[in-house]
Amino acid sequence: MLMDLLNKVATTALLGFVVTSMMAMGVGFTVRQIIDALRDVRLVLLALLANFVVMPLGALALDKMLRLDEPLGVGLLLLGAAAGAPFLPKLTELAKGNLPFAVGIMMLLAIGTVGYLPLVLPLLLPGITVNSGKIAGWLFLLTLLPLAIGLALRAQYGRLATRLKPVLDWASNVILVPMVLLLAVANIDKILHVFGTRGILAGLLLIAPGFGIGWILGGPGIDTRRALALGTGQRNIAAALVVASESFSDPSVVIMVIVVTIVGLLTAYAVMSRAG
Repeated sequence: MLMDLLNKVATTALLGFVVTSMMAMGVGFTVRQIIDALRDVRLVLLALLANFVVMPLGALALDKMLRLDEPLGVGLLLLGAAAGAPFLPKLTELAKGNLPFAVGIMMLLAIGTVGYLPLVLPLLLPGITVNSGKIAGWLFLLTLLPLAIGLALRAQYGRLATRLKPVLDWASNVILVPMVLLLAVANIDKILHVFGTRGILAGLLLIAPGFGIGWILGGPGIDTRRALALGTGQRNIAAALVVASESFSDPSVVIMVIVVTIVGLLTAYAVMSRAG
């Protein structure tokens, strides 16, 4: 009973964090700033390559090498293929990375994921069907809509946006650490269940090199490298959970998605600590 309550609170915290952080990004930037940050075509193409080619292939290779149980392998593949983490802008801000680039690349990857998952997952997982409409709906509600509202406020009501920015920043910062702790505590039984199955090892071997790949491909600027490292290492839990819950009856698939996401957030914390 207590764990169910904690799980609901953790889910609410996750939603609150994503919405407040995305609105904060919106009121802090103009559309022109975000577009300008994506003018480096080579860098954008490298980001797409890292997220939609290297990471899915890496997840597939790890699944085969570690001989994961099928549900755990499926969860790993889902996260490997799901790019555009809603945490990216906030994590980039905390890591002192290139924030306009992070917002732009998050939007690009999230939108790309909606069309990418239905095409690629049937190839990686024969027999699977993906509800692309539901993925698009969740991504729109959690990330694109609050970002668009923030951008509209910045464009139409500049003074109000200036006042809202510190409030939204404060709210998302306050939610971040309790959210990670709640996710871990609420799912401790699921996390323990994965111990001994090589699932956590697989998650670490997917996420940690993802940061390294993003760093290498991020160009000469340290701030851009930080943004792309986080953008490649972090995966899109919203899209992965929608597919996991809609397309698979085995709860272990959802468990693996949650566990690898927690591993990713802890790895991101370590990366940000070094960056600071």
